[in-house]
Amino acid sequence: MMHRTTEIDGVEIFYREAGPADAPVVLLPHGYPSSSFQYRGLMPALGDQWRLLAPDFPGFGYSAAPDDFDYSFAGYATLLERFLDSLGVDRFVLYLFDYGSQVGIQLAQRNPERITGLIIQNGDAYEETLGPKYAALKEYWADPTDERREVLAEAVSFEGFREEALGEVPPHTAERISPDLWQLSWPLLRDRREIMAGFFLEIRESVRQYPAFHAYLREHQPPTLIVWGPQDGYMPAEAARAYLADLPKAELHLFEDGGHWLLESHLDEVVPLVRDFLSRVAPGPERP
Repeated sequence: MMHRTTEIDGVEIFYREAGPADAPVVLLPHGYPSSSFQYRGLMPALGDQWRLLAPDFPGFGYSAAPDDFDYSFAGYATLLERFLDSLGVDRFVLYLFDYGSQVGIQLAQRNPERITGLIIQNGDAYEETLGPKYAALKEYWADPTDERREVLAEAVSFEGFREEALGEVPPHTAERISPDLWQLSWPLLRDRREIMAGFFLEIRESVRQYPAFHAYLREHQPPTLIVWGPQDGYMPAEAARAYLADLPKAELHLFEDGGHWLLESHLDEVVPLVRDFLSRVAPGPERP
């Protein structure tokens, strides 16, 4: 796996890359509060036949965090477009997870012809199935005062990141989740707390766009694999099943003892499913 930087519209972007340069591309936008680091296991497991690209969003990981960047899901979607164009990538399979799903949704809507397929893993897109941990966010959306924002911002902390990683999973799953997720994320985001807090209101704007995303799914019917950890206070099993209303041919796999960070706890089970899916929707060139 390679670790690279590039400049997109004056912003230094760090990204990880694995696989042959001429292979079909899989784009891996990351979630909160992590970075491309979360794909460190998946990328080498697929890099023999596919080209994996995982950039850090501005404000996350090792990418820069300029004051004048548009810290919104739309801003990140625009950055991903420019990132792909800079690398000469036309078509790609898109991985939808956590914040990366909110960015990816907008990217897919803008460029439906570029999407070869979707892999959806704990990336919510249906308001009626938002889990109980959204309660505080919904209160803030209804009355976005500075006081409510500050209460939410208190979760942007070492302990808050640990809770994001472990969530509601049972003990035997929790012990499979590396503490690196929160131990390494916190030092990188500690001085970017205001950027992180700003996304709590941005999520409301993304939820308002869900109906348009559903319309995209119904119209274009991209081949879709859904792998999901239902022990997730934000995105329970119902959030995964909801996709089937618009994508009745999607493949759905629920890992009953898995949670939000499924690639940490169930990577060995997920990889064969992803490889099978990619071999059908984005087969690579024959190699000796």
